[in-house]
Amino acid sequence: MSDILVEMRGISKTFPGVQALRDVHFDVRRAEIVCLLGENGAGKSTLMKILTGVYPEYDGAILLEGREVRFHNTREAFEQGISIVFQEFNLCPNLSAMENLFLGHEVRGRVGLLSYRLMRDKAREAFRNLRIEINPDTLVQDLGVAQQQMIEVAKALSHRTKLLIMDEPTSALADTEIQNLFDIMRELKNRGISIVFITHKLDEVLRITDRVVCLRDGENSGKVETGAVNEDGLVAMMVGRELDHFYTRRKGAPSDEVVLEARGLSGPPMIRDVSFTLRKGEIVGLAGLIGAGRTELARLLIGAEKKTAGTIFLSGRETPINHPADAVANGIGYASEDRKQLGLVLPMTVRENTTLSIHGRILNRLGFISAAKENNVTDDYVRQLRIKVSSREQVTRNLSGGNQQKVVLAKWLAIQPRILILDEPTRGIDVGAKAEVHKIIADLADAGVTVLVISSELPEILNISDRVLVMHEGRLTADLPRAQASEETIMKAAVS
Repeated sequence: MSDILVEMRGISKTFPGVQALRDVHFDVRRAEIVCLLGENGAGKSTLMKILTGVYPEYDGAILLEGREVRFHNTREAFEQGISIVFQEFNLCPNLSAMENLFLGHEVRGRVGLLSYRLMRDKAREAFRNLRIEINPDTLVQDLGVAQQQMIEVAKALSHRTKLLIMDEPTSALADTEIQNLFDIMRELKNRGISIVFITHKLDEVLRITDRVVCLRDGENSGKVETGAVNEDGLVAMMVGRELDHFYTRRKGAPSDEVVLEARGLSGPPMIRDVSFTLRKGEIVGLAGLIGAGRTELARLLIGAEKKTAGTIFLSGRETPINHPADAVANGIGYASEDRKQLGLVLPMTVRENTTLSIHGRILNRLGFISAAKENNVTDDYVRQLRIKVSSREQVTRNLSGGNQQKVVLAKWLAIQPRILILDEPTRGIDVGAKAEVHKIIADLADAGVTVLVISSELPEILNISDRVLVMHEGRLTADLPRAQASEETIMKAAVS
């Protein structure tokens, strides 16, 4: 029996005006964890969608256990033992964990009626095998992210799975949840299941995978046994060069001028008596464990949630901010951690998204939006941020994650902010795009913009921040100058 479970030979795929893949070769061995690596837009998702039947039209061949196959939909791939867990969960939040697990292949009793008893028993067994505690009758909307992800994994493993594809499975998980997921992946490997692991976190590649296959611009750019490579080698395969300055050091320093002061802020669901200041041209990192209240604090600052106590001062003046429109009017921009749901209108064009927050500034004399002004603003930010688009009229949904994030930044830079709040600005984007976002942040601060960066990645916080604020259970527990900030001091404040 061959050691190769799946082999993709000479895969090419073209969309209108775009060559997404060109003569790509990719194989997965039996009982291995292989990383499919590459920048956003490199072709990883397209290749996996071909393998799982989402895109049945392509050039090349797929061999499963030595025989050629061509899947016309995901069900055909699933029936042959190939499953995928997407980064965005495909769950029905209003249904129970059990109902989601068996959706589309419900269990029936002897007379053909749905058997909730059998499904409940099978669900308990499936969750037990993954070492997770989930009540089968609990609604998905009442479960945490890690539990929802395990339901997706359980679904994927429910039918003689031979190959499990996991797309960015750790992007929203805490460290302990990631470790649990990795333990489960190793158990699946020991049971003979092969795994394709897609991630942008290079430390995770080195921790969990056996082998790495890299794509760049739709073509193979390298493959290597994981034990024979380090992070610098992985970066070189991805971007074709060494990233000498992954974190751009700002040229200047913040001023002493306080542009925002929060005094005794409290509000739903958990913020309690938070006070801090932000200075002009300062990069402030906001750290803390998931659930510490970082995003909730940001939403209070911009008026997306109503505070129950406290005051906000802008440049020394008490300023009521009761709605996001008040924040924008006062030069405060907020890029949400969920760019697809809250940061962008995906069916709209790059032009429409970029100018979404400045319609009042680009009107002509008749009171209509000026096409010339709109085009000029969009073209300026496409050029400044080096957004890769076919034109300003490209639909935003069709951009890579990194370029979507740059459109979010363009939208908020268009308001010419004096304060910019960035919530997980590099989540789900590749190392090259991360380096570009870090440079944008440094350049903004050097130009006098105050940037508050919320991030779950401590190396990012430590490398880009002039000062670090730490939260724990809705309270501010530390305010650390760069010289006093370390992973140890931040984590100590984050848990106490």
